Amino acid sequence: MSISVLPRRRPLITDGSIASIHGLEIGAERSLPIFSMGVSAGFPSPAEDHLEGRLDLNEHLIPRPTSTFFVRAAGDSMIQAGIFDGDLLVVDRSIEQRKGRIVIASLHGEFTLKRLWQDGGQIELRPENENYESIKVTVDDAFAVWGVVTYVIHKL
Repeated sequence: MSISVLPRRRPLITDGSIASIHGLEIGAERSLPIFSMGVSAGFPSPAEDHLEGRLDLNEHLIPRPTSTFFVRAAGDSMIQAGIFDGDLLVVDRSIEQRKGRIVIASLHGEFTLKRLWQDGGQIELRPENENYESIKVTVDDAFAVWGVVTYVIHKL
């Protein structure tokens, strides 16, 4: 199975923590070689001797394609969680949203990327950067969790 990013057709309203949201297009499998050896910083070994098989990243990153979408992170409110400006996030709508998980949420029609926190009946959206304040969600707020972030993809 192959997953492609689909372009957005309408403008995205966000608090600045999300740059874009993309759906998935399901297609043919695309697999790459995977090697069974550990990577050593010492003397190199011929890689062909350690070919384990083939790996399709879609199988590992996207186990439920019909409930999964991509989000491009924006800003620095989640840097202490290892999420940086421009990172691609894999988000799954079928995963239970619970305390401590990083979520994509909608608050008053704006999307945000934060850690979900619940204490008693109080819901908070917590940034992972001490320069930002937590957002307390009240019963009067238009609030919904769109999905749970399962993977972060960024270049080194």
